[in-house]
Amino acid sequence: MTATLIWIVVGLVLIGLYLSWTAGRLDRLHARIDAARAALDAQLVRRASVTQELATSGVLDPAASIVLYEAAHAARQAEEEQREVAESELSAALRAVFSETVQIEAVREVPGGEDATLELAQAVRRVPMARRFHNDAVRAARALRRHRTVRWFRLAGHAPFPLAFEMDDEAPVALADRPGT
Repeated sequence: MTATLIWIVVGLVLIGLYLSWTAGRLDRLHARIDAARAALDAQLVRRASVTQELATSGVLDPAASIVLYEAAHAARQAEEEQREVAESELSAALRAVFSETVQIEAVREVPGGEDATLELAQAVRRVPMARRFHNDAVRAARALRRHRTVRWFRLAGHAPFPLAFEMDDEAPVALADRPGT
């Protein structure tokens, strides 16, 4: 009788340890999502800021400046529900303006233009990486939250179900091919 009781207690302790470990893992994944989202937001804001600076510098032709400024401004001011669309529109505007190297060369020829194009190229390149890190963390948390034990024991608590950040982040060809980025 006492051996059976000991085995039951050992089993319950092991189950409790497993549930505690799983809950801790889920908590770490949610923290990783929060950190990755903050990094993604920082890169999106940086890209929009660099784009706005370039658009207001007077280096680009007026039509290109207006297109870039309005897209960057809309991306910075977008509400959370519209953020993915606004950021995709900024990517499309960047591709439209910098579809050919002629526009990049024109920017590079003015004083400070080399630094501006380098900064824009870096900002454009970092957004897909930050988005990939965020979406990988979301994917891992979703996979863990789908397990029966997590659902049955409600180990996720009241944490919202994590959502991936889906946007068009394709870089303009002329910026993507920049050496030194």
